[in-house]
Amino acid sequence: MNIFRSLEYPNFRLHTIGQSISLLGTWMQRVAISWLVYQLTDSVFLLGLVTFISLLPSLVLSPFIGSFVDKHKKYKLVLITQVLLMIQAGVLTLVVYLNYETVIILAILGFIQGVINAYDVVGRQALLVSLVDNKKDLPNAIALNSSVFNAARMVGPAIGGVLLSKYGEATCFFLNFVSYFAVITTLLLMNVKEKPIPNLGGNNWDGFVEGFKYLKRSPHIASLIILMTMSSLFVIPYTSLLPAIAKDLFNGNEATFSWFESAAGLGAMIGAINMARLKSGDNLRYRVLFASLLMGIALLLLAFSHYLLSALFFTICVSFAMMMQNSSINTYIQTHAVPAYRARTMSYYVMAFQGVFPVGSLLIGGIAEMIGLKHTLYVMGTIGVLISISYYTYLRLHIHRKLFKF
Repeated sequence: MNIFRSLEYPNFRLHTIGQSISLLGTWMQRVAISWLVYQLTDSVFLLGLVTFISLLPSLVLSPFIGSFVDKHKKYKLVLITQVLLMIQAGVLTLVVYLNYETVIILAILGFIQGVINAYDVVGRQALLVSLVDNKKDLPNAIALNSSVFNAARMVGPAIGGVLLSKYGEATCFFLNFVSYFAVITTLLLMNVKEKPIPNLGGNNWDGFVEGFKYLKRSPHIASLIILMTMSSLFVIPYTSLLPAIAKDLFNGNEATFSWFESAAGLGAMIGAINMARLKSGDNLRYRVLFASLLMGIALLLLAFSHYLLSALFFTICVSFAMMMQNSSINTYIQTHAVPAYRARTMSYYVMAFQGVFPVGSLLIGGIAEMIGLKHTLYVMGTIGVLISISYYTYLRLHIHRKLFKF
């Protein structure tokens, strides 16, 4: 049971319990909101647009949130964001229950949720170090935190699909609202001792400029961030197409959509477990290379699938590869960046991953509207393969052979 050693700390145990319940509600709401938008519009582009609007704050606010979080108590910030997210879920429930839902209202509520989430994610990540007394157990806590997220992604959509088909979207939104009582209660039960906040001056702009200069001097890291950016723009947004894939390609309903979401969660979970087995001598850049290639090939096979079971299997493969690629890039940056520039380098990774994704969702939604869903999947898969080939070419031409042995 050594793998669960970080649960011995009361604060982290409470955090895990609250997050487990809250994330189930979050994924039920995500399934319901995607299905509701697509039902209202029957448009892949508008589905992508709503996703874009809800995630846009991660791109726009990322350069400024880190500085804000550093100057405030993380525990208090997380508690406030959870209360605000509960209020947002309650308003959404009420709007749908009264049949006032429109794409504009859903987009506005999604944007508000995105702004709150942008602060919550950074605050929660910064708080994590204060929840584990022995810092040697911090990596284990991070791994368990990731496992909880992916387990919820696997189970939540399955529950959401059943509730959607039997009781409708409002029930999913209401249960998400209720789930916040659990996470707020566990937060109130914590006894968190944070280190004194330093008196930080200035702004983040100079820091980002210095970080950019560091990337120019570190092509082995910069190349991975570029790969992450291209993948977030053209490949990873396949997740925003899952409602359309379930409904249009396989004549499915809410339950079918939940199967695809659960398949994606299962693939990510397997990828996370595989990353936990990582040995220190493994070459992370080759893991990135092969994961990127697998993601492209699996997307092509998903587009070619004629049977639901095979489509679900290839969805698992895509998400497995996506988790392996993203986690390998994250781990490489954490372990190879100069300590003085590690946080700034990671900020570029966060922007490339979370910030570019909504732009990609909007772009892919527009392409699907023009050329059709199946052809869009073929295009995305082809681009995924080309990204991996380009990265392989870069490694062969610009990196000395001895640098491969990390």
